[in-house]
Amino acid sequence: MSPGKIILINGASSSGKTALARAVQNKIDEPFWHLSFDHLREDGISPILPMKRILSGDFEWKMMRAAVFNGFHNALPAIAAAGNNLIVEHIVETPEWMACLLSLLSSFDIYFVGIHCPLAELERRELGRKNRNVGEARRDFETIHKFTTYDLELDSMKPPEINADSLIASWKRRSRPSAFEKMATTL
Repeated sequence: MSPGKIILINGASSSGKTALARAVQNKIDEPFWHLSFDHLREDGISPILPMKRILSGDFEWKMMRAAVFNGFHNALPAIAAAGNNLIVEHIVETPEWMACLLSLLSSFDIYFVGIHCPLAELERRELGRKNRNVGEARRDFETIHKFTTYDLELDSMKPPEINADSLIASWKRRSRPSAFEKMATTL
């Protein structure tokens, strides 16, 4: 069985990653799983993480955070190695996380997509969502795209369906070396 392909979408909190990932999953001509850290904490039925106890203070998120994200990152190659195609939406917060993902995923066909949104719109969206800490979007906006190279960059002010069409068309024309391969050579 050949390993799965991965479309990795990196964008600030509230930048439209989920809408884009869902639109791509609904339009692309191969089966793709949609994975996000948010699926671990708020799936609508029963989150994987003990969110009620984290929010109540029973468990300290600061003490758990590194292990949780390390687990999320390490799960990606295991799922793809089993032959599953993935659309992963993520906020690659630090150069260290980028280096970790480059190391873990370097043997896979990775298509790395950056989704951009104006800061004022990010902050407007953040305020409209009840599950975001105010200030996360600004922090992400100011940092996450500074240490990355992308195969494709999209503007989230465009409708998700339009961006999905652009992403799929560009993904089908992808060539080597990929952005991931280029970044891996600088480690």
